[in-house]
Amino acid sequence: MTYDHAKLIGQRHGRWLWRYKWWLTGVAVVGALAALGPVFYANLATRGDRFTDISQLSAHHVAIVFGAGVEPDGTPTPYLQKRIATAARLYKAGKADVLLLSGDNSTSHHNEPVAMRRYAEQLGVPAEAIVLDYAGFNTYDTCYRAAAIFGVHDAILVSHAYHLPRALMTCDRLGVHSVGMAAEQAGRIGRDFSVNYLLREVVSTDKAGLQVVFKPQPTVLGCAEPIK
Repeated sequence: MTYDHAKLIGQRHGRWLWRYKWWLTGVAVVGALAALGPVFYANLATRGDRFTDISQLSAHHVAIVFGAGVEPDGTPTPYLQKRIATAARLYKAGKADVLLLSGDNSTSHHNEPVAMRRYAEQLGVPAEAIVLDYAGFNTYDTCYRAAAIFGVHDAILVSHAYHLPRALMTCDRLGVHSVGMAAEQAGRIGRDFSVNYLLREVVSTDKAGLQVVFKPQPTVLGCAEPIK
């Protein structure tokens, strides 16, 4: 290809982009709104329901703790340890009577609820104050099952700050009216997760937006086991 020929092709491309620039801009804006709209909504709609100080919370019967993985030896990951430790503090402060520990038990080598219970008991939470949800495979399933299986309609959600907007939005739309307690210490919000977590949260929140509209039934449901 000669220099003149390449220059001519470049000019044609430039004219094409200029001709359709507003159309392309519109597509980009619509795409951005579709991707980020649920994220902005979740953060704005729950901004008054997220807390970092236990003293700011009123007492609730149940605190729901979301799973966050286990190590190869079966112990909770550092992320999950922080969530359980926060829930234990809620229990000891009289802010929650029962801890509903919800996690993934999809394989014999990955049992989050049992690992969560062991760690909670190590922190001084009595066994009678712990209820396990073995089919909390994701945030949606945890919220759905909290209402449908365990009869929870009002709760404190315990998770990391980046996850709380999605968790609160999901639970609220599924009939569990909640407030959120961040698993970080006061003043440390935003330091306990990576950019990768944030990007993944955008995709997950978009998915959650569709789930709370169509309300699909989780793969695993089972019989009702209401928390008394």
